[in-house]
Amino acid sequence: MQATKVALLLPLSGTNAALGQSMLDAAQMALFDLAGDGFELMPRDTKGTPQGAADAARQAISEGARLILGPVFAPDVAAVRPIAQNAGVDVLAFTNDQTQAGAGTYVLGLLPGDQVARVVGFARSRGITRFVALAPRNAYGDAVVNALQNAAGRVGGQVAQVERYDANIADFNAAARLVTQAAVQPQAVVLAEGGQRVKALAAALAANGVDTQRVRLLGTALWDEPGLGQEPALAGGWFAAPEPEQRASVEQRYERLYGKKPPRVATLAYDATALAAILARMGGPTPYTPAALSNPSGFEGVDGLFRLRPNGLSERALSVLEVTPTGSRVLDPAARTFEVLGQ
Repeated sequence: MQATKVALLLPLSGTNAALGQSMLDAAQMALFDLAGDGFELMPRDTKGTPQGAADAARQAISEGARLILGPVFAPDVAAVRPIAQNAGVDVLAFTNDQTQAGAGTYVLGLLPGDQVARVVGFARSRGITRFVALAPRNAYGDAVVNALQNAAGRVGGQVAQVERYDANIADFNAAARLVTQAAVQPQAVVLAEGGQRVKALAAALAANGVDTQRVRLLGTALWDEPGLGQEPALAGGWFAAPEPEQRASVEQRYERLYGKKPPRVATLAYDATALAAILARMGGPTPYTPAALSNPSGFEGVDGLFRLRPNGLSERALSVLEVTPTGSRVLDPAARTFEVLGQ
């Protein structure tokens, strides 16, 4: 029986080699867990550059790859897309840049639009109708602001204020004052930051007069990391993300195998490889048809239930979590089927 070959394009050299290796390690876990004898994973080094990604895609396709997993970064995906499209090979990319979706390329990264819609919908169910956005002037900030405006309109809410700031600033006090000096105070503020930057932004809001016990801070899956609640202003904030329990066992096993914690995106490599392996077992001679990849019932992954839409975007069932000083806790669990979501 001829092997079903699937390429995995990752930065295995260059400045992001450690990230690429971690994602390869996660993919190999999925390979061990789920792949049949006739499945062959073909890791190829993108060298962390668009040219390297293009070269890797050409090589993999010439060697018989039927599907491409990766690359990681949007410029690399943009370089691979036309090559794969011309060869009739679909791409499951790890970026969260939704502009790369379509024409046979599916974006597997966690999309901010889904996260904003989920947390805004939950906030509306708790009586919050007046939202403010604080976002950097970059593509991620654009995505969050657009998603907030769309989501608020759908649930009968109002975006009372949108404030943008330079994405490179370190002092958030001026941005915070734009919120506190507004004539009408918000019920919730959506922050399009993560890590140390969202801690600093939340602290600046509190220092400039926002009562974070009364005004709810809302965020995205960028908040899905330990230690965020050590910033008092963030405690009690809500964000949408895949349920952590679903990936905990895989992350713990990864740590036992490789002696280190996996980066957050490692689960994307696991889920993509698992999906490719399962479809290869089920799909006969042509396992990666558009109908198979975009099955409306979706797939159960380490990051929870997800499905690929015909337009190339991924859709995920997300939970709503609350930031606490000792970690995050699930407030509203993710749906278990897409029928529950009414779609």
